[in-house]
Amino acid sequence: MDSRKVVVRDAAGRGKGLFASALIKKDEVVAVFDGAIYDRDWEDWNDDLYNHVIQFEQWRWRDSKGVARLINHSCDPNCGIRDLFKIVAMRDIAPGEEITWDYEMTENYQWRMKCRCGSPQCRKVIGAYRRMPPAVRRKYRGYISEWLTKKPAGKPQRPA
Repeated sequence: MDSRKVVVRDAAGRGKGLFASALIKKDEVVAVFDGAIYDRDWEDWNDDLYNHVIQFEQWRWRDSKGVARLINHSCDPNCGIRDLFKIVAMRDIAPGEEITWDYEMTENYQWRMKCRCGSPQCRKVIGAYRRMPPAVRRKYRGYISEWLTKKPAGKPQRPA
């Protein structure tokens, strides 16, 4: 379900990235996390998986069979999350522009990443949604995974 309006290219020292090859309109689907679903059976996990899946329930994550896993993080993104698994444009995206989204829009676990987005709004460390400042949450309203916005954003607890 990946858009035909995107291409994979080098992302200026941040590995591969996804870029618009044609105008992408606001709310248009760019890519989808449509791959395997994982739970907290950590034996199945490796570093690649740990760094590329998105969380959609307290103890469930999903991978992508396509380009969604190549979309880089930004603290000033042009895309967000809808329907748990769709990456959609938050505004019109011009041809040549890198496609980005804020990883805290889906995560609420212990995962952390040093941010290298270079945005003036950079928060330096990216991780759980519960760390996202209230002003950023307001800015992203409608583009944060509904599993996070429909419940309190406290720390996930392991069941007894």
